[in-house]
Amino acid sequence: MKKELALDALAALGQETRLDVFRLLVKAGKEGMPAGAISDALDVRPNTLSTHLGVLSRSGLVNAERDGRSILYRADLAAMGDLVTYLLQDCCGGQPELCAPVLSCLTPAAEAET
Repeated sequence: MKKELALDALAALGQETRLDVFRLLVKAGKEGMPAGAISDALDVRPNTLSTHLGVLSRSGLVNAERDGRSILYRADLAAMGDLVTYLLQDCCGGQPELCAPVLSCLTPAAEAET
């Protein structure tokens, strides 16, 4: 991942509503959510949500796909993985065991999916 892409993604997540939207879409998983459901779940006005979804989409963290008359939004977990990898790539000065606490917090979620 290039630094510019990482900065765009971090800037997108650096706003409270956008972070809430992204986390909600992560929970929604592959099914995704239409904008109206996101708006209702987070109590965000539709026009405001549209702006936030645009920022998240341009950052590459959220994908939109037309489903009939509505648009489904999904978190792009591969993009998030790329961002986390970029941030941790040079972590721990060659001592990967120092990153174990970060990785262990991800393990329960991964085990629950299998």
